[in-house]
Amino acid sequence: MASRSERHQPGIGELPASALALGAGVVTLVLIYIGSRGLRDFDAALIGYAVGVVFAVIGLTYRYTMWISRPPTWRYFRAGWSNFFSWRRFRRYAVLVPKAWWTDIFAQTFIRERSTLRWVMHMCIFWGVVLSLMITIPLSLGWFHLTMAGDSPSDYTMWFFGITLFNFPLNTAFSFIVFHALDFTAAILLVGVLIAFWRRFTDAGLLTTQRFGFDLMPLVMLFGIAVTGIALTFSSALWDGHFYWFISLTHEAIVVIWLLYLPFGKFFHIVERPATIGVTLYQQVASDEDRASGFTGAARCRRCGTTMPSSQFVGDLLATLDDLGQDYDLGDRGQLQEYCPTCKRILRGQAYYGILGNRFL
Repeated sequence: MASRSERHQPGIGELPASALALGAGVVTLVLIYIGSRGLRDFDAALIGYAVGVVFAVIGLTYRYTMWISRPPTWRYFRAGWSNFFSWRRFRRYAVLVPKAWWTDIFAQTFIRERSTLRWVMHMCIFWGVVLSLMITIPLSLGWFHLTMAGDSPSDYTMWFFGITLFNFPLNTAFSFIVFHALDFTAAILLVGVLIAFWRRFTDAGLLTTQRFGFDLMPLVMLFGIAVTGIALTFSSALWDGHFYWFISLTHEAIVVIWLLYLPFGKFFHIVERPATIGVTLYQQVASDEDRASGFTGAARCRRCGTTMPSSQFVGDLLATLDDLGQDYDLGDRGQLQEYCPTCKRILRGQAYYGILGNRFL
């Protein structure tokens, strides 16, 4: 009979994370070359940002591959995609996916149910970071750039991957938005960061649990990026270019450090978060199929009868624990995973009392 270690098969095995990460880096370099038309549109002044982006891609690919390789993550990942590509289930849950994208990613309405202030903070930080990256990365890699339109000094042409998108005149509201887009995203980000700082300096719960490197350092870096980014505009528009070189160098250094920190710090959850869409689909499909089949076994707590997520969820959880070599068999009382969280705590208390007796009290 095979041992638990021999049966340990985390779905896709230990993926060659290093090879995939290096492959992603090579693909990014190729895209830089193609998108900048053989580096003709690549701005050498932005090479620091480009290097940071390439290494961030390598780090994100490595970290994401290692995360996906974990047995529990792989089971949900595989089940979510399986449900998505099932035509019967896709037709039935076609509305669920965009709804989940809205509630979990774009609007993050689940946070608003906890606190409006926290929701505003998360939305400002999320959209401030995402929109800034959507502008900065194409600019840094030479995919996106602006040039004067022909012989007219009052018109500009917007290019992407060497393809002309459109022309637009200067001294208009649209041109102002285009040239100051990063200032707007920095201002949005700054609002969220300041709210986050206020909460972390006044909330007793956060003060007792927060760690400087994991909780505060990311906010410090985002604050530095936003402030130095806005200061660049002030230097060129109001200060006659004074301190521009120092501010730009400081801004670039902070951005590059943040990019290198991204794959292994707190903000990696920006990359992880879209995976929750697959988990939402997995849970909804499994629960609906349990109700449709009239299954009531493991879908309810064995002790109090509270509804459990689904029989598939419990089954996958047991299989994952088996992959990891962990056994929570309670004998004639089934498996620990067949009990709700409240009953698990009760069972644990009863076990402690059974061992210690009156000393437990």
